Amino acid sequence: MFFKQFYLESLGHASYFVGSEDTGEALVLDVRRDVEAYFAEARNQGMRIRYACDTHQHNDYLTGICELPPRGDIQLLSGARSQLGYPTRAMDDGERLEMGEVTIELMHTPGHTPEHVSLLLTDRSRGDEPAILLSGGALLVGDLARPDLLGDEEETRRSASMFCETLQGKILTLPDFVEVYPTHVAGSLCGGNIGSRLSTTVGYERRMNKLLADLSDADELVRQCLDLKDLPAVPPYWPRMRKLNTAGPPPLGVLADPPPLGVEDFERLRRDGAIVVDCRSPEAFTAHVPEAVNVGIGTSFPTWAGSVLPYDRPLILVLEQPGDLWEVCWQLLRIGYDLPRGWLAGGMLAWRTAGMPIDILPQWTIWQLHEQIEKDRDLMVLDVRQPAEWSAGHIARATHITGAELTRRIDEIPRGRPVAAICGSGYRSSVAASILQRHGHKTVFNVLGGMTGWQAEGLPTTD
Repeated sequence: MFFKQFYLESLGHASYFVGSEDTGEALVLDVRRDVEAYFAEARNQGMRIRYACDTHQHNDYLTGICELPPRGDIQLLSGARSQLGYPTRAMDDGERLEMGEVTIELMHTPGHTPEHVSLLLTDRSRGDEPAILLSGGALLVGDLARPDLLGDEEETRRSASMFCETLQGKILTLPDFVEVYPTHVAGSLCGGNIGSRLSTTVGYERRMNKLLADLSDADELVRQCLDLKDLPAVPPYWPRMRKLNTAGPPPLGVLADPPPLGVEDFERLRRDGAIVVDCRSPEAFTAHVPEAVNVGIGTSFPTWAGSVLPYDRPLILVLEQPGDLWEVCWQLLRIGYDLPRGWLAGGMLAWRTAGMPIDILPQWTIWQLHEQIEKDRDLMVLDVRQPAEWSAGHIARATHITGAELTRRIDEIPRGRPVAAICGSGYRSSVAASILQRHGHKTVFNVLGGMTGWQAEGLPTTD
C-alpha cells in the first residue's frame, strides 16, 4: 500500500492519497480544491485515481471533489447518511471497498457532523489487522473536532452524545497500534486544542487525550464537548462553505491569470467598488491605498480573508512581490472567492510615485501602548484574539471582540474614541485596524508585538 498525506498549514487541513501497489488504483480523501497535486502524485507513482471521498461536508474550506470526475474515470464515494447535490456511490456503515491488497472499510462516525464517516485501511500485503484510520474530525491529535457548528445548544448536545457513541462503540475498540490520520490538524479552528503532530495512534490518544480520560461517564464527555467558552470563534464564512460543499462547489474550469493593473486602472476599479486587499506585512501596511484591507500573505491568510472580506464585491490586490499572486489566488479559491480582478503593477512604489493618495496606519510598540494607557483614559484597547487566548491573560482595560466577529460587531466600537488594536503578534490586529479605518474610524493604532511581547516584558495582565 502506498500512502501519502498532503498538509495545508494555512487551513490546518490534511488530505490523503491511498494507492494499491498491486492494481495501481488510488483513492483521494478530503480533497482540497487545487487537485493537481493528487494527479502529480499519481503520475509519480504510476497510479490512477479511481475513487474520492470526503469524510463530511466541511465548514472550513471548499472541497475539490467535484473537480475530479471530469479529469478521469473517478467514482465519488459518500456515507449513506450524506445528502449531496452531486452523484456519489453511497456506502453503508461497515461496507468495504477493495483495491488490490488494500481494503477500505467505511465507518459511520457522527459527532463532529451527523453524516461524518471515517475510513479504516487494511494493508493485506502485511496482514489482516487494520493499519490506518483516516478519522476526519472523529478523533484528532490530542483533541476532538467541535460538535457545535450546525445548530443551537440542543443540536450541539445531540451531536456530543453521538460523538460519545462513536468513540466508545467504534474508534476506541480498534487496536492501540492503528495509526490515526485526521483531516483537521494543527492550525484548524475545528478543534480547541489540536496538537502540533500531524498523526497519532489509537493507543496514544486513549492514554493521553484529556477528553477521553473517563469514557465510562458518557455524561462527562458530553459536558466537556459542550464546554465551548474557549473554543475559537466561528469565522463568518463557514456556513457558506458547508452549504456549497453539500450542493457541490461550482467547477473552477480554466483559471485565467489575474492581470497586472496600472495605477489608473487600479484606481478606477477601486472607485467602482472593488475592495483593495493589501497582502503585505503589518509593518509595510503602515502606508497603504485608502480603504485597503490588510490581510498579509501567510499561514493565517484564508481564515482572516474569509472573516472580513465580503463575497459580493470584486477584489484587487496589493502584493509585496508578483510571485505571491497565485499563492494568494489559491488561498482565496479554497474558501470560495472568485479570482481577483487584478493586482497593482509596481506595487506601492508605483502608487506613491504616481502621486496617489496614501492613508497611514500608525504602529505602536507595546511600551508605547503601555504609556498611552497610563496617559489617555479615553483610549480603547481592542483585543481581537481567540477566547482561550483572552482567558489566559489580557490587559485590564481591553475590550474583547474576536477578529471573526469584528465586522458583525463593529458598531460596538465608538467612532469618536482612539482605538489601539492588539492580538498575539500584530497580524490579526492589523487586519482589524484596517477594517476600522475602512469603516471611518479616524484614530486607530496597531500594536506590533501584541500580547506575546506584552507578557514577555512582564507588563500587567488580568484573567
